[in-house]
Amino acid sequence: MTRNQPQPPRRVESPTPRSQPNAPVGDAAPKPYKMVSLPAPAPKRDKPVGQDKFKSDRLSGKIPLRLTVKTAAFVASGVVAMGSDVSSQTKSIPLIKTSVQRDNQLIIPGSSLKGVVRSTYEAITSSCLCKTKADKSTIPDGYRECRDKTRLCPACQVFGALDWQGLIRFPDAVATEAKSSAGFMPSLYAPRTERQCYYLNGKVAGRKFYYHTIRAIDKGQNKGLAVQQAGGEFVFTTELHFMNLTEAELGTLLIVLGQDKPNAIALKVGGGKPIGMGTMEVGEVREIELLRSREDWRDRYSDYQSNPQSLTGANLQKFVREVIGSAHRQLVQTQQMQELQAVLKWPTDREPPEGMY
Repeated sequence: MTRNQPQPPRRVESPTPRSQPNAPVGDAAPKPYKMVSLPAPAPKRDKPVGQDKFKSDRLSGKIPLRLTVKTAAFVASGVVAMGSDVSSQTKSIPLIKTSVQRDNQLIIPGSSLKGVVRSTYEAITSSCLCKTKADKSTIPDGYRECRDKTRLCPACQVFGALDWQGLIRFPDAVATEAKSSAGFMPSLYAPRTERQCYYLNGKVAGRKFYYHTIRAIDKGQNKGLAVQQAGGEFVFTTELHFMNLTEAELGTLLIVLGQDKPNAIALKVGGGKPIGMGTMEVGEVREIELLRSREDWRDRYSDYQSNPQSLTGANLQKFVREVIGSAHRQLVQTQQMQELQAVLKWPTDREPPEGMY
């Protein structure tokens, strides 16, 4: 080949997996995350039930929820403030990244909580890869995000899709006490999207989840980035409102919320997930309000003193077992449930990563 001849195009290989995709290769420590594989076959997409009216053959109501922080949690507001302007506990800190709050109480926006629950629901059901940053050419066949609102995957049926409202909502979760603390996070870096463990035969290998750990890394004031956080055992309260769900759909939501004892998991909320932050345990559900009849639905919107049926005690426990059983039979993918539970199981004895990983 002479100097003036055109060079042949350079061949770019698609990413391929390692034999052990989550094992470190030339790294200082194991990665604090794992990929949960995509189930086969690809998602089946059906016509959604809709929200135009309550369906008598489906479940509607609400569930009070109590979230307890197990490792320091930080849900960023995007605002950096002087420490003296945040609280008396942070007055010695020049600048601090603040958390989302209202009336001097920390909150978790309902949209943030819904996103956390959705990502877990997607992982254990045969659902599309929604809102992924992966290149379209790397998304496996049949896993593209739902775009046709007349044919939706299991997760989009419940949580919504482009131009389609979902069947559940979370109000903002509000802290039960008006206080916070300061934490000092190490510098974190953007994920390396070219990592081979993210791909299998050139296609996205699965969904990424960070492990729970027994504590979060705190670098101290002289080395870390100051953040306003909710410390351990901090409690937030909210509700799950749902309408027109099947028993299997409600049961899958209860599994995600940690109510399936053989598959006990906790949620990962907010920033700092790689260093162990954001573990929140949903307390045992003690009440579920159900709208079962036309009279319940009528009274809900025509009478301020309406009194819908609430399940508690033994009746509640039986109901929860039944809907979780339906979820395992109809929606939950056994292999993916096992893989996810290995990452998000709670309690855990796993230590957070030290140094670079």
